[in-house]
Amino acid sequence: MNPHDVILAPVLSEKAISTIENGKYAFFVHPDANRTQVKDAVERVFKVDVVKINMVKVRGKIKTQGRYPGRTSLRKKAIVTLQAGQRIQQLEGLT
Repeated sequence: MNPHDVILAPVLSEKAISTIENGKYAFFVHPDANRTQVKDAVERVFKVDVVKINMVKVRGKIKTQGRYPGRTSLRKKAIVTLQAGQRIQQLEGLT
């Protein structure tokens, strides 16, 4: 799998942005990606050293439009811890 296909988008929640100061970055990743693929993708795309990865499956929420219930899609989130002193420059303006 191509590294750019593994990482879908950064997580821009308030909690995820507050953990950037501790060297932890959160990304939505491909649902079939595993830890080694995510580690390899982050190291290749952002040129950093990854120490630890936590993976979380985010269940879809039930939404209604009028009287028709539906569900948002399932997602997978990866919380990536970088080596001390390293930063991802593309995401630095978020803090």
